[in-house]
Amino acid sequence: MSLEEVRRDWTRLGADEPLWAVCVDPDKRGGRWDAEEFLATGEDEVATALGRLEELGIAPAPGRALDFGCGAGRLSNALARRFSSVVGVDISEPMLERAHALDRSGGRIEFVLNTGPDLRMLPDASVDLVYTDLVLQHLPPEAAAAYLREFARVARPGAALVLGVPERERPTFKGLVFRYAPWPLIRFAQRVVLRYPAPMRMHTWTAGRITAELEAGARAAGRPAPRITASDEYWGGDHWRHLKHFAAVPTDAVPSNGEDA
Repeated sequence: MSLEEVRRDWTRLGADEPLWAVCVDPDKRGGRWDAEEFLATGEDEVATALGRLEELGIAPAPGRALDFGCGAGRLSNALARRFSSVVGVDISEPMLERAHALDRSGGRIEFVLNTGPDLRMLPDASVDLVYTDLVLQHLPPEAAAAYLREFARVARPGAALVLGVPERERPTFKGLVFRYAPWPLIRFAQRVVLRYPAPMRMHTWTAGRITAELEAGARAAGRPAPRITASDEYWGGDHWRHLKHFAAVPTDAVPSNGEDA
């Protein structure tokens, strides 16, 4: 699997079912997501996540936020109501076209097409919040690892990270199918039986693996590593056990040499 394959699949998903591909709800297939209802789910999610950061004592400054894998801008719009600026990054051009159409920020969101294995458009220590939810699992593991290392590079001292990923398959029929069935069979089932416009690959990430990549990225950039403070279980259906990891960069980190928010 390559990033180019991911780009092709999510370009097709973005062209055919952009809102459903972001929020997979069987009742919303065929363009049945109402745009405002779709954006409201992002508002609820971001409000809950930022409330959790407050509770943990690691709330970031309201400067610049990164929405990695922003899709149609569901979370970007919610973040823009709380941060001075938001950078929404995605691999799918049709997704970003829909995100532009749904932009309610008044110009505070910059949507960026990024098909490379890094975040070179962002300077070191230039982001106050890194937010990504249900994105890294769709990427080749080596690409997801590279992006995790980049998150550690771009996060400022005192920045927070919210990383939502599946930790493991659940011991259910569907979960065991994802764990043991060969990918060509799963791809066939998604395309032919479930009639997805394009398949969605899945990979799991444990807190330990995430920590190792964040530490590697921080070490390469000469910076203290973000530290995971809490890992909360949340939505996962009967397929996956999803965790949302809340992390922070120590405030005694090397001063920022990136742009001010």
